[in-house]
Amino acid sequence: MASPFQPAGSTSNRVRIVVATSVMLTFISYWRAAAIVLNDLGSSAFYAAGIAEQAIGKSAPWFIVGVMLFSFTVRAVYVESCSMFVRGGVYRVVKEALGGTLAKISVSALMFDYILTGPISGVSAGQYIAGLINDTFITADSHGWIPRAMHLMFHGTPRVDVNWTSVVFAVAVTMYFWWQNTKGIQESSEKALRVMQITTVMVIILLAWSAITLLKQGYQAVPLPTPDNLKFSPEALGFLKHTDLAHDLARKFGLFGILIAFGHSVLAMSGEESLAQVNRELAHPKLKNLKRAAIIIAIYSFVFTGLTALLFVMIIPDSVRVPAYKDNLIAGLAMNLWGPL
Repeated sequence: MASPFQPAGSTSNRVRIVVATSVMLTFISYWRAAAIVLNDLGSSAFYAAGIAEQAIGKSAPWFIVGVMLFSFTVRAVYVESCSMFVRGGVYRVVKEALGGTLAKISVSALMFDYILTGPISGVSAGQYIAGLINDTFITADSHGWIPRAMHLMFHGTPRVDVNWTSVVFAVAVTMYFWWQNTKGIQESSEKALRVMQITTVMVIILLAWSAITLLKQGYQAVPLPTPDNLKFSPEALGFLKHTDLAHDLARKFGLFGILIAFGHSVLAMSGEESLAQVNRELAHPKLKNLKRAAIIIAIYSFVFTGLTALLFVMIIPDSVRVPAYKDNLIAGLAMNLWGPL
């Protein structure tokens, strides 16, 4: 008669089971998801307004605000598509919904966006760093704190090359965040949340001080986005600059000119696609948390990117805004706020 108990060393009746369940995975909160998207989307606030104003003139902030309002509908589409039970990324989702041709176009646009906006954000940040270093050198030199040896080395006030500093900084930042992403979403989302916490403090101080400046010093009116106020640069016109349409394009084709201006401002919306990327990492309830993250992103991006674009024109004088601060408008805004320098 067989014993109901097996000896301790026996493994004949043991069954090895591997449990594959989502409980074993690490999910992130909607706050962290919003932080990841805002690190991508919010970086546009540092350079989108400058690029748009160089292309279409002083009315650019209104188009930036329009793009941020338009992004609400784009974000709603992302939330809707994320609720579809389709796996395989952007291509698969778009193919199931709209067909293969639009799926290919969508993936191509997404790749172009990643390749374009990543380096732009990194280089823009590098320009801010280079500007800070050079301004620090100028201030230190005015107080006599720069040694004579450094003057001889640089043949005057020390300064760093803005272009090379921007390139080196952009490469370093790209490599750092690549390294962070290899550690997993939990680790990288923690860093993203810390970055956004620091940025939020800066945004609150900047907006509050800007409000005080408007009360103390007044403001410059931002021209309305009418065809008469659109001043296209040769680069903004593209191939049209070689045609008769280059003269008073906005007056001749009002809606067409406005669409061109809108197109030069769409860069302010870059980064929305990250919302779909973090969707699968969200904690339960997934769809509810996705909507919460989308609301946070909508409010934050509108306040930061939209309002600061208006403040750039309202506070920074025309004589220095584009000539001196086109690549670092937030630095220009900080230098023109009310208070002692």
